[in-house]
Amino acid sequence: MKDSHESEKTGPAKKGGAHSHDHEHGDGHHHHHDHDHPHDHEPTHNHDHDDDDSRRVTETASRLSGGLRDAGAPGAGADVPFDDSSSTALSEALRSSFVIVKVIMAGLIVLFFVSGVFTVKPQERAIIFRLGKPVGEGDARLLGPGLHWSFPYPIDEVKRIPIGEIQSVQSRVGWFSISAEDELAGVKPMAMGTLNPNSEGYVLTADANIIHVRATLRYRIIDPISYVFNFSDASNVVLNALDNSIIYAATQFTVDRIQQEQSAFKEKILARMNNLVQQAGLGIVLDPTDVQIMIPADVMPAFDAVLAAFSDQSKVLNEAKGYENTILSRAVGEAGAITNNAFAEREQMLSTLAIEAKYLEERLPDYQKNPDLFRQRLMTETWRRILTNSQEKVILLQRGGTRELRLMLNRELSKSPAQTNR
Repeated sequence: MKDSHESEKTGPAKKGGAHSHDHEHGDGHHHHHDHDHPHDHEPTHNHDHDDDDSRRVTETASRLSGGLRDAGAPGAGADVPFDDSSSTALSEALRSSFVIVKVIMAGLIVLFFVSGVFTVKPQERAIIFRLGKPVGEGDARLLGPGLHWSFPYPIDEVKRIPIGEIQSVQSRVGWFSISAEDELAGVKPMAMGTLNPNSEGYVLTADANIIHVRATLRYRIIDPISYVFNFSDASNVVLNALDNSIIYAATQFTVDRIQQEQSAFKEKILARMNNLVQQAGLGIVLDPTDVQIMIPADVMPAFDAVLAAFSDQSKVLNEAKGYENTILSRAVGEAGAITNNAFAEREQMLSTLAIEAKYLEERLPDYQKNPDLFRQRLMTETWRRILTNSQEKVILLQRGGTRELRLMLNRELSKSPAQTNR
């Protein structure tokens, strides 16, 4: 019989050690025994710990192989041949498994950190929340465009804020219930006889009438810090402010004014909205708003009649204004003509008077020399002008010391019988 002893060190030096013995008998039987014997090591005895993993793997493989040999014995004294190469292969397989696990763990760690890289677009700003709290103070909390890194979720959470992008909200009050398909198809609500406040939205006007109003507000974020940190849901605050503005503006207008002055009604909504935004400090700026107005279907015929009356009124007023303008234009033209004629006649009279005045001034010395002669000459000149246009002249002899002269000026010619019968 031949004995073979193999010993494995399984740790640092200490009292007590494990020894493994293999016995081979001449009859072909093989036995494996594990013995624990106490050993005393000197303080100066050192063990190499660099290959602890490989040693443990080898020891585990050796024990497994010994267990297989013992379990495979058909009976006492019967040995099963065993090849030590199987123990070596198992040891190599376990060592390779540990290497693969290490590589996988290293890859997961790298992937964990790489997944924290994110990009902020030019029209965006970003804020990192670490365990629910913002990272940084003041404006330093805002991350500008470019590449950034944060711990992956759930340690960090990145909130992106669109700066240049236009946001929009649509009012929830004042509009009737309708599906998106019907609205796209242009379907209007039918008159039901009554108005259900649970499903039909409306607003009250200043004259206690009801009307449907819907507004779409567009806005841009200019102060991301206020928009994100002052409100848990800033867009919902904007929506509530828009609903409030619609209700407020409706109370400032009668239903007829809302229909006739829609631009003024829209400006009233925006003015109220601006006041609420400034008071709340939302950090946004408003853009033009779309406002839709519709009369409830149940009272639509009455409103149509009123609109028709307004249309007729406008038509009559326009015709009256047109006639007024025509008369005024004609009167102004006639007044201008009369004024111009008056000015012309005045200029002519002034010119004539100026000529006569000059003539009298030139004859004044003659009058001063011999007034009687001057009067006779002036009388003669006057008679000459008068008699020039007379057709017949009749001179009567003197009666009672006076002479009488009768003139027929522009005597009407006698008509022929043919002319008389016409």
